[in-house]
Amino acid sequence: MSIRRNVASQIYASVLVNSIYAMLNYPVVLISTLLAPLSMLAVVTFASHGRLLAVAAEGALIMNMVMSGTSLQGDLSHLKNDMRVQDMVVSSPTSAGVYITGMALSELVYSLPTISLLIILNALFVKSTIIGWVFVFLDMSTIFVFSISLGFLLSTFSSDIIQSWAFSGILSPILTTLPPVYYPISYIPFPYRYLTYLSPTTYSAEIAQSATGFINLGTNGFIESWLILVAVTLVITYLALKRSRWREV
Repeated sequence: MSIRRNVASQIYASVLVNSIYAMLNYPVVLISTLLAPLSMLAVVTFASHGRLLAVAAEGALIMNMVMSGTSLQGDLSHLKNDMRVQDMVVSSPTSAGVYITGMALSELVYSLPTISLLIILNALFVKSTIIGWVFVFLDMSTIFVFSISLGFLLSTFSSDIIQSWAFSGILSPILTTLPPVYYPISYIPFPYRYLTYLSPTTYSAEIAQSATGFINLGTNGFIESWLILVAVTLVITYLALKRSRWREV
């Protein structure tokens, strides 16, 4: 019981430091979490004259999950290099797994207003079965784990928050803008379509769009997308927990 209480208190401390403090003292920061997914949603909806509103609503949810995860690297870089919090964590019995779990939960809490709004938009404009929504939930959870693991891994190699901003600037278009997240992949002409499969968010988008009836992957294509997404997530998570520079900072 004492071990569980210690783990719970460590996770709560991460949420308190990394999200609750900022939300209460600097509420303006919540606007930044809304702007990116909603801006892309508006652009795609207007450009398609409303035809892609439902697909774009799903895409906005994917983008928010990815941004919530990858933005972790900036927060961790700040805590590690500026506030020296990670030095205290490293010297304590806290494992990398507990630390990353607490920080991941803090990112979800921080993005809760945006997530709530996007869920409402999806409920209004995306029509699906209960099974379809279960697949969407599992899909969003998987891409979030991937993004969190990637953000944690990069943060341990970052020596300054400016470097983390550079990583974010690279990851954002690669993971959320260039891949067909806000629209079906059929809108991309060959041979450029093949390039989008280098991003795991392409598989996440295809899973969500297939689960809600926007595209038809077929059983084999659906399973293949899941296998690739889960495999990439497992590899990145393993690297984050086992190969990152956790105790050499």
